Amino acid sequence: MSNEINSSNFIRNIVVEDLESGKHKKIITRFPPEPNGYLHIGHAKSIVLNFGLGDEFNGRTNLRFDDTNPIKEDTEYVDSIEKDVKWLGYKWDELHFASNYFDTMYEKALLLIKKGKAYVCDLTAEEMKEYRGTLTEPGKESPYRNRTIEENLELFERMRNGEFKDGEKVLRAKIDMSSPNINMRDPIIYRIAHTEHHNTGDKWCIYPMYDFAHPLEDAIEHITHSICTLEFEDHRPLYNWFVEECEMESHPRQIEFARLNITNTVMSKRKLKLLVDEKIVDGWDDPRMPTIAGLRRRGYTPESIRNFCHAIGVSKAASTVDSQMLEYFIREDLQTKAPLAMAVMNPLKLVITNYPEDKVEMLELENNAKDESLGKREVPFSRELYIEREDFMEVPPKKYFRLFPGNEVRLKGAYFVKCNEVIKDENGNVTEIHCTYDPETKSGSGFTGRKVKSTIHWVDAKHAVPAEFRLYEPLILDNLEENEGKNFLEQINPNSLEVLKGFVEPTALKDAKAEDKFQLVRNGFFTVDSKDSSKDNLVLNRIVSLKSSFKLK
Repeated sequence: MSNEINSSNFIRNIVVEDLESGKHKKIITRFPPEPNGYLHIGHAKSIVLNFGLGDEFNGRTNLRFDDTNPIKEDTEYVDSIEKDVKWLGYKWDELHFASNYFDTMYEKALLLIKKGKAYVCDLTAEEMKEYRGTLTEPGKESPYRNRTIEENLELFERMRNGEFKDGEKVLRAKIDMSSPNINMRDPIIYRIAHTEHHNTGDKWCIYPMYDFAHPLEDAIEHITHSICTLEFEDHRPLYNWFVEECEMESHPRQIEFARLNITNTVMSKRKLKLLVDEKIVDGWDDPRMPTIAGLRRRGYTPESIRNFCHAIGVSKAASTVDSQMLEYFIREDLQTKAPLAMAVMNPLKLVITNYPEDKVEMLELENNAKDESLGKREVPFSRELYIEREDFMEVPPKKYFRLFPGNEVRLKGAYFVKCNEVIKDENGNVTEIHCTYDPETKSGSGFTGRKVKSTIHWVDAKHAVPAEFRLYEPLILDNLEENEGKNFLEQINPNSLEVLKGFVEPTALKDAKAEDKFQLVRNGFFTVDSKDSSKDNLVLNRIVSLKSSFKLK
């Protein structure tokens, strides 16, 4: 990863200061996703930050699944998260599950009860909301707040034994109902959920809340820097309260940074799951999805995502990144990696009437315009070809230099051809164009007799491989005034996917396998789809177009 962008940030500066001062001899970070969905590009920022710090300072980084809510969690998500972290290029030092600590958390809850710092509450969710107060008004104490320690211990044990229904009782921390920080107003520690857990089965019917579990997990693993997004800043006093009152040996430091927002992109697991459940997309790995799995299937590389994450930086200030910036980094990464190939996505047949009918010659074309070391390939050329339909106009406007009746162009890597005749069907649609070629104008022959103003690409009709091309546009239309106040699903772009049937040259793609990447001349960077493509049905996803107006500042 030495060629990637590296930049300092306020969190890195804290780590440097803590190491230099001797506060820590070794740093330990963690990436703690909840397994209730697939990871998205926002999680990639956190992965790069946490694992990057561990790698840079010879520390450790754990992968930990915050699996405290069995209702929403699944082993499918666990497997996908592990795959994504590895694919991004990182290795965790230890793998943990919050559920592995449930016994310890239960003991710490008992400790709080014995210290008079926790109580069992019978208020309903609606009543609790009413008692909680507002940002300007203090909350009211629960009528169950002053239960005795003995009564709370008995009720909590009965909760664990499954004697109560879901929602009938909860265990709450006893802190301060008049605190200006609403998170400190006797938050729930445990709730009842008669649901089987993906990791612990039916051992438990009470589960710890995230705000209680998370700081204990960090402390158990001796995490030095607990890095999270800015919405948890107001939870930090509660984080510290739990660590102190539960008498944890280790006291991690919580540090918050601004989460990643990208234009035309959904950054909510709940909304992403809705897209999947409503079948608006083809699963979590649909190439239009901002999930890491979707980006991988779309054709993004780990290097491009890591460089993007480094470039956007880490700060406290919330901001929105232009989605074209992510495209910039994949384009930069593929410029010298992806071999060239020719493909025609909207084919129009071109017949060279003066070319020998049975002749096939092999033309030599470069594999990469920016890296000669990638060598050359041989591409078949014969009498019948396909060109892009947009490269011909029967009645062209001014300054149109491609093919039209009487005009001459160069076929890339081949010859000059001149359009002489247009063949149409009964509806007046152009089905073929007939041309003649000049054998003296072969590329590389040194011909200087005359010049043409345009070069167009082509594929040989006899040898071309049929292919499906999937062209993607942003899934979400945002930053539009007319979307003000609209439901999220009303912002779905109806034109986010266009499917075209065409052909590719046989040489470059004859042995193409899933996730192989190519620069298709004039059409963009493409990858072989990992789900739908097969030997008999080539499917190519456009990763990104060749050019953009976006410039990295």
